[in-house]
Amino acid sequence: MHNSLLPHTSPQEAPAAIASESELEALLAEPSPHALAALQTLESDLLILGVGGKMGPTLARMAAQALSAIQSPFRVIAVARFSQPALRAKLEAWGVKTIACDLLDRTALAALPDSRNVIFMAGQKFGTTGAPSQTWAMNTYMPALVAERFIAARIVVFSTGNVYPLTPVVQGGSVERDAPEPVGEYANSCLGRERIFEHFSLTQGLRCAIMRLNYAIDLRYGVILDIALKVKNNQPVDLSMGAANVIWQGDANAQALALLNHCSSPPFVLNVTGPETVSVRRVAERFGDIFGVPARLTGSEAPTALLNNAAQAQRRFGYPRVSLHQIIEWTAAWVNAGGTMLNKPTHFEARDGRF
Repeated sequence: MHNSLLPHTSPQEAPAAIASESELEALLAEPSPHALAALQTLESDLLILGVGGKMGPTLARMAAQALSAIQSPFRVIAVARFSQPALRAKLEAWGVKTIACDLLDRTALAALPDSRNVIFMAGQKFGTTGAPSQTWAMNTYMPALVAERFIAARIVVFSTGNVYPLTPVVQGGSVERDAPEPVGEYANSCLGRERIFEHFSLTQGLRCAIMRLNYAIDLRYGVILDIALKVKNNQPVDLSMGAANVIWQGDANAQALALLNHCSSPPFVLNVTGPETVSVRRVAERFGDIFGVPARLTGSEAPTALLNNAAQAQRRFGYPRVSLHQIIEWTAAWVNAGGTMLNKPTHFEARDGRF
């Protein structure tokens, strides 16, 4: 793992800035060679469960574009409650079939079309502190229902690096063989999700891959945007969680699709994030330079942080296509231009696991 802020130069073909949300979403949906190769192996339609979150729409679009590019006979079917009709219309315009379904409803789940290829993205993080039972239902009970329903499928399971403990920054992050030690109720429920899929894998042969992700970002949300906005708005940047990992959402989605080829029993576990241990202080100072304002820093870096080591993913899939340097430059331009934002702070600085 790199311990520098900007170890890679930007690709020459990358635009200096991203001008619109439509341009951003198109960029996020570009499939990688590894994603294309995995989708060549489909033997059924691809079912994406829980598509309504921050990553799901562009993952579905990426998969649809890839299937079209390889002239596959199969479709992408995206499933969510679809409380926002506009999202459903957008997905349909991208060539994705949509089905409205409450995945906690056994009858509705049973009515979904059969598939031997599933991406499981459903879950709950924010609001855990106020409604822990709902979080546990979403993160542990729902996986049991899905595993039962699609026991013959390959399932890529979205999980999180939060299942690991805080580790010394100098160690470069947790690796897959490290024992989980989740901090807080949300992180414990996420380990519960993993254990449920592991149970069905070990007892009934379910093939799955568990993707421990932190943190996927694009220009509308994420750790880098959180820091940029604080600096731009002259708000203090808390240094207590002094380091983090990030990965461009398009790269994370491409690796999720590529993981279809790595589903196994027992489950295959993979950390997914960028190669850098990102210094919160250095990123804040960089934004201060770009915006022409001093970064207001508060507190001091603890010796530990929540960090993933994704060396195994990089050996398999290569380095992310979008570098940290490029993300910072794009984010600054996006903030300066008043680009669309989701207004969903990550709370990456929380050290007690409370979300």
